[in-house]
Amino acid sequence: MTDTKNPLGLKKIHHVEFYVGNAKQAEFYYRKAFGFSRAAYRGLETGDREVTSYVLRQNRVNFVLTTPLVPEHPAAEHIKQHGDGVRDIAFQVEDADHAYNEAVKRGAKGVTEPRDLTDANGTVRHAAIATYGDTIHSFYSYQASTTPSAETAATPPIQGGESGAATAAQQERVYAYSGAFLPGFTEQLVPGEEVGIQLVDHIVGNVELGKMNYWCDFYRDVMGFERYITFDDKDISTEYSALMSIVMSDGGHNIKFPINEPAEGKGGKSQIQEYIDFYRSAGAQHIALLCKDILHTVAKLQENGIEFLRVPDTYYEEVLDRVGPIDEDIKDLHRLGILVDRDDEGYLLQIFTKPVEDRPTVFYEILQRKGCKGFGKGNFKALFVSIEEEQRRRGNL
Repeated sequence: MTDTKNPLGLKKIHHVEFYVGNAKQAEFYYRKAFGFSRAAYRGLETGDREVTSYVLRQNRVNFVLTTPLVPEHPAAEHIKQHGDGVRDIAFQVEDADHAYNEAVKRGAKGVTEPRDLTDANGTVRHAAIATYGDTIHSFYSYQASTTPSAETAATPPIQGGESGAATAAQQERVYAYSGAFLPGFTEQLVPGEEVGIQLVDHIVGNVELGKMNYWCDFYRDVMGFERYITFDDKDISTEYSALMSIVMSDGGHNIKFPINEPAEGKGGKSQIQEYIDFYRSAGAQHIALLCKDILHTVAKLQENGIEFLRVPDTYYEEVLDRVGPIDEDIKDLHRLGILVDRDDEGYLLQIFTKPVEDRPTVFYEILQRKGCKGFGKGNFKALFVSIEEEQRRRGNL
């Protein structure tokens, strides 16, 4: 029976894959600047003639950086159109066949039909559907929902490069995988100096004007998500620009996807429209990375050369009157540029990087939650003034 609160059987975000122009150099950046460690690799040396990919890991965060080796590969066109950006927000699921079939039945567009990915370490089941822009959601499962009979257990696997619907016998086989990441990858350990990043808290998608409700309905109807928080242009506006945002979340609030669209009538180009203009479509705007000690994490990131947005100094003269007592010294927050906000359940600390690409597209949020389940609504005004100053410098406001 389908779980109405989790109809696709989602378990967690498995990884986020970026298509990038030079994976070797991007890997060095994320390892040296963000403190990730290289965990696995695929490329010419592993027999892959089409792409090179590096798997970067820090605690429960997995990033995959992929570069095409031939111009015919779809990643080449993706990079041409978008620059470096998120291609795949991938989930681990209970059963990839069920997740894919249920999603398509509910209205999703299929990208990759269920298939076995196999190497000497075992088998993983994979499928994928489309979401906003050129972004996809992959589904990976490590074991099927049923135990095989003696007859079906002997069925040989489909090799990793093939695709297509599984036979009943293949669907019954139990999958197990002991490799470093996924079939086709080999373990390749190059340690980074950890900065304290723990997991992906949320991923924000920017969509075109008028498309926010469409994609929120997609996540509700296809993925079984619910509207968690809604922000309108009264919450997120300045003298020049505004945006609308709805946070979609799975039933357990473990997977959270805010969906943003630009709002009209403020006389300027919102950060959402700037993103869409330069990314050339809807796409993933920023990834929020949760940490346990934001003072330590941000200090390390700044030491490593990460550039962050700064709000006016007057923010720190007034913030404690708004949020009340906090554990941290306000002088430390001011020195590092960290923002603070409170809801009924506690407070959070957050800071945003400048774009990490030459195009003003992808950036990161670093945050620590102390009970708060919100997204920093009280910081929107100061933050957006800071963002607009950056837009003004780029000539895009």
